[in-house]
Amino acid sequence: MKLTVVGCSGSFPSPESPCSSYLVEADGYRLVLDLGNGALGALQAHTSLYEVDAVALSHLHADHCIDLCAYWVARNYREGGRPEQLPVYGPADTPGRLARAYDMPEDPGMGEVFDFRTLTAGSYRLGPLSVTTVLVNHPVEAYAFRIEHEGRSLVYSGDTGESAALVELARDADLFLCEAAFTDGKETFRGIHLNGREAGEHAAAAGVRRLVLTHIPPWTDPERNLRDAEAAYAGPVEVAKAGAVYEV
Repeated sequence: MKLTVVGCSGSFPSPESPCSSYLVEADGYRLVLDLGNGALGALQAHTSLYEVDAVALSHLHADHCIDLCAYWVARNYREGGRPEQLPVYGPADTPGRLARAYDMPEDPGMGEVFDFRTLTAGSYRLGPLSVTTVLVNHPVEAYAFRIEHEGRSLVYSGDTGESAALVELARDADLFLCEAAFTDGKETFRGIHLNGREAGEHAAAAGVRRLVLTHIPPWTDPERNLRDAEAAYAGPVEVAKAGAVYEV
């Protein structure tokens, strides 16, 4: 599998990166995980907007989903005609949330452009990819993803606080893309986000082979979170950067 970091800034775009979005490719199949603020523009540097095979949303906070509104425009008004409906997997209210965000009637909403499919905890087959989802620890319905292909595995945490389910999902993963929005000792809110230390602890508990920290907001020091993660996890750790590519 090939993983491209389209955007990795948490909460709002930074000068260096859009919000959360990740492109996973295998055998010519292209899956986009999340499409947050600013990500649609950056996605075009890595693939055609009309060659994406599916989109999956971890949850419905704007920094993970709002650029689907712009994607609707790109597909609905494409010169040469609207392409086939694009499968979009997301929590149950995904069609309504996007319609309301664009101030359009919820029926039909964006349904003529997107084939909305309700995401629940479980296993899915998306093209050549085996995908498993679990609910994680966030104030809204939120999912983490494990994506497997030809014996290799990638896990994306989405947004979460401490989560035993995430540890089990990430067990022995080749690459763990884990959020680290908070700073250890600074933010004390529970059940929202992880800090660098906690991301490292989750990686160590799961026995992953590589940890990539993501969803770090502009007001959080990534180097501090990197050091905290390295203190808790003995394997290779780095901070995600927009445009980075990983072979999994």
